[in-house]
Amino acid sequence: MSAPTRPDAPLASPATSPAKSPAIDNKATRREWIGLLVLALPCLLIAMDMTVLHLAVPHLTASLNPTSDQLLWIVDIYGFFIAGSLITMGTLGDRIGRRKLLMIGGGCFGAASVLAAFSDTPEMLIFARGVLGIAGATLMPSTLSLIRSMFHNDKERSFAIAAWMTTFMVGTAAGPLLGGLVLSYFWWGAVFLLNVPVMVLLLIVAPILLPEHKAESFGRLDLFSAALSLGSVLAIIYGVKVIAAYGFGSDAFAALVFGLLGAWIFIRRQRKLADPLLDLDLLKQKTISLPIVIQTAVIFAGMAYFLFLSQALQLVIGLTPIQAGLSMLPATVAGIVGSMGAPVLMGRFKPGQVMTGALILTAIGFGMLSWPGSVVSLYVLVAGATIFSLGITPVAMICTDMVVASAPSDRAGSAAAMSETSAELGGALGIAILGSVGTAIYRDVMVKAVPPGVGDEAADAIRSTLGGAVNALSDLPASISSDILPLARAAFTDGLQVISIICTILMVLSAIGTLIALRDARCDTNNDDGAEGAKSDAALDPALKQAACAAGTVE
Repeated sequence: MSAPTRPDAPLASPATSPAKSPAIDNKATRREWIGLLVLALPCLLIAMDMTVLHLAVPHLTASLNPTSDQLLWIVDIYGFFIAGSLITMGTLGDRIGRRKLLMIGGGCFGAASVLAAFSDTPEMLIFARGVLGIAGATLMPSTLSLIRSMFHNDKERSFAIAAWMTTFMVGTAAGPLLGGLVLSYFWWGAVFLLNVPVMVLLLIVAPILLPEHKAESFGRLDLFSAALSLGSVLAIIYGVKVIAAYGFGSDAFAALVFGLLGAWIFIRRQRKLADPLLDLDLLKQKTISLPIVIQTAVIFAGMAYFLFLSQALQLVIGLTPIQAGLSMLPATVAGIVGSMGAPVLMGRFKPGQVMTGALILTAIGFGMLSWPGSVVSLYVLVAGATIFSLGITPVAMICTDMVVASAPSDRAGSAAAMSETSAELGGALGIAILGSVGTAIYRDVMVKAVPPGVGDEAADAIRSTLGGAVNALSDLPASISSDILPLARAAFTDGLQVISIICTILMVLSAIGTLIALRDARCDTNNDDGAEGAKSDAALDPALKQAACAAGTVE
């Protein structure tokens, strides 16, 4: 199927209908809206696969008997390879066709799911999870860039991107629930087989409902740049995760140095190539570079805090895992409301204004959690998380929309990959940096809290994390546990309170920066065939410029 085209008509003169432009008139048909449902399927599965395995860990551990290092790789390699492959896969979709890459990735995702389900060794499962990560990296920028190709009307595209983001939240919430149901009746590998019928459906309906779209001219894919991109991002993600788990050591330092050096070489190489893997000129547009920075900041704060929040609900408040999950439902619902409500607000206000308001709301949520004693109150924890979730998701949605809309149509996949990679890096950095802050505060309090007579192994566990303390103290006499556990919980809440203050300040600074830099920015499609011609014509004729402003094609 050929790439969709839009009418290549110049902006009408004032004597005709000045408010009409391709970006406004080209409404989506029923086929595009049904196609959006098709694009939601892989997004749902990608999010589910991020969380569903955690429930299966005890079962697969009993079956495969992996070492502790192998178990870490089984859990983490999926996210590692998604983050590391996004840039390459986004650009590859621009070159070979986004629908083609989506179908190739869907087929590989389904095959790797079968391989994972029937793995009989830890090494086999690690390999299958790695392939799942690479295949997942083909799906994410392909779906987002196809939305850019399918929805040319700005309001409809914003709504479609909001729906696209909502599927990730639904998948994240549904993963543990659906996984728990499957594990109640089947073996651990069945959680991966959930992917297969969905991917089969995708392969059947994608050629019917989704358009093909690729750049008109591109050179060969620079394989060395692709390897640099993968290696650099993998090393950086690995380094920050090691820091978050074990502190700053030689392994983490070596990984970060390797990753940063590789990123520096990658950037220098892209500037010299006639046909780079990643077009760095995209970052010269403030409607691409600044939203990426803002999105990284909100994911940095949100991902780290949700990790600590789940621990607070269980280890401080004392909820069971199921009760903790149910307590987080208001925050999940608020995130969905925020994401889907953003396009409505953008119909009345400029995107920068909506983002500023949402960031202020996010700061209020984190601010609630920074007051002394708030962390030990279930109602305050849930209320604060609900408020900052309501604020974070509109920001992420508008940033994504702005990045994809601002990029030329033949670079939409590359822009989508940049947006997704920034989110992955933001989450990893937030967990590592803010996690290190919380851990340092906890250890500073607990280093002298363990009384003599406690074994070295138990003492190290008590001093390292609250979770380690709870497990170690369960095997110690009640007289010791009753003295140490309140101190451990207080040390944890002190760290979480400091993290809340940091997140509040970061969101306030982000709101100020957004108000200054993006107050008048728009999410208008930077379309190569219609809107750009309108912009150039408007620059020559003041009357046409006035008409174009009315149509929303120029600022």
